[in-house]
Amino acid sequence: MHKDAMQKLTWAGLLGRWVEFAQSALALPDDAAGRTWREAVPEIIGLQALTMALSEAGELPADERALGIDRARVLIDRHTDRLTKLFAPGPLPAMLGEMIADACAAVRVAEAC
Repeated sequence: MHKDAMQKLTWAGLLGRWVEFAQSALALPDDAAGRTWREAVPEIIGLQALTMALSEAGELPADERALGIDRARVLIDRHTDRLTKLFAPGPLPAMLGEMIADACAAVRVAEAC
């Protein structure tokens, strides 16, 4: 299969999973924890999308890659800030910390391209 077709399938598959994930969040209980997790869904999807997109940064021309990496940093910071505020005053759940770490690691890998 051609690489562009494979990437489209990958992105289409991910989009489908993110839609399912967002829909499943509607079933969370209507209590404080459920509402917090529901509000976290866009941030979770955003972090996953950034991590995936950064894995393809090496295919961009250098100037576009640099801009993309800078934008990714800004978005990671926004998502992290939002999640931190949502789960305050307690610590972030470990899985969210791992997602943030994965996105930051993807930035470092993209910078090395």
